[in-house]
Amino acid sequence: MQAARGASLTPSDHVTSPDRRRRARQVFVILVVTGLLIDQGSKVWALAALADSDRALLGDWLTLHLVFNPGAAFSLGTEYTVVLTCLAIVAVGVILFLSRRLGSIFWAWGLGLLLAGVGGNLIDRVFRDPSPMRGHVVDFLRLPNWPVFNFADVFINVAAAIIIVQSFRGIALDGSRDTAAAKAEEQS
Repeated sequence: MQAARGASLTPSDHVTSPDRRRRARQVFVILVVTGLLIDQGSKVWALAALADSDRALLGDWLTLHLVFNPGAAFSLGTEYTVVLTCLAIVAVGVILFLSRRLGSIFWAWGLGLLLAGVGGNLIDRVFRDPSPMRGHVVDFLRLPNWPVFNFADVFINVAAAIIIVQSFRGIALDGSRDTAAAKAEEQS
């Protein structure tokens, strides 16, 4: 249904205010910069502090153990480092493209953490040994019965959870709400 001159009466069609968009973009940028600094700073520290031996932080539950991963999660695709690097470059481009539509703080968190994570591991792949585009990702956080990981991996997983929740809630990037999802949430 529409009001005069084409203005929508449906709440899902609202236009996000410029202040909300600006705030969402600020949160996005702050998360990306902070996440990249945490990820890269922790990797520099790990390279210096863990070169000779492991360190137990919480007994056997959390150990710092330095490894270099040429592959993806769980060390899959170790022979496809260049392909993984190219995919990460595409992912960064897609995230930056999508971030132009941000109007939701939660989506800003999701995309900001995702870009920080993908970007942190991409920096390793482009600039670390053995060569550009073939660099190995620095991993150093080890839990029992789990592959060694880094803060970028944590950011990617938290981002995935936020994105899934926002999608199930029917919240679009711009902060508008899918009317079907809103009705389902109201009925529950």
